[in-house]
Amino acid sequence: MSGSRRRTEEAVAEAAPLGAARGAVGGSGAGSSDPLAGELRRAGLLPLLVLQILGDGPSYGGALIERIETLSRGLIAVNPNTMYPLLRRLEAEGLVAGEWEHPERRSRRFYRLTDAGAAEKARLAETVGPRLDAVAAALDDIRRALGW
Repeated sequence: MSGSRRRTEEAVAEAAPLGAARGAVGGSGAGSSDPLAGELRRAGLLPLLVLQILGDGPSYGGALIERIETLSRGLIAVNPNTMYPLLRRLEAEGLVAGEWEHPERRSRRFYRLTDAGAAEKARLAETVGPRLDAVAAALDDIRRALGW
């Protein structure tokens, strides 16, 4: 491995420890300290969103980040140190398949949903859906209490 690549990998490892990355993407760990977003992240919201978006067609990490931020109106901020470990995990689990845009050189890696990913998307939707409904109801109650 070249010295430059090793330095890059070490910097990435320092920037996003594995435990923190797992927690941020809905794996085991504490997740977010924000009670609303943290609960949804722990429930698997981010993997569900990625699988849902990939159900519409192949995409790459940067576009997934932008789409999630746009969809959530900026409430769910996803950085590359969260997205790329998630995509690698989903690929390792066979839920998505990745291919380089230009196989002869490392470029954008496009991911597509697999059949196993579609099944996992349905399972996550059953888990996350009721929690999203509960958050929406709580926000409605807060708005009513504030007279909005």
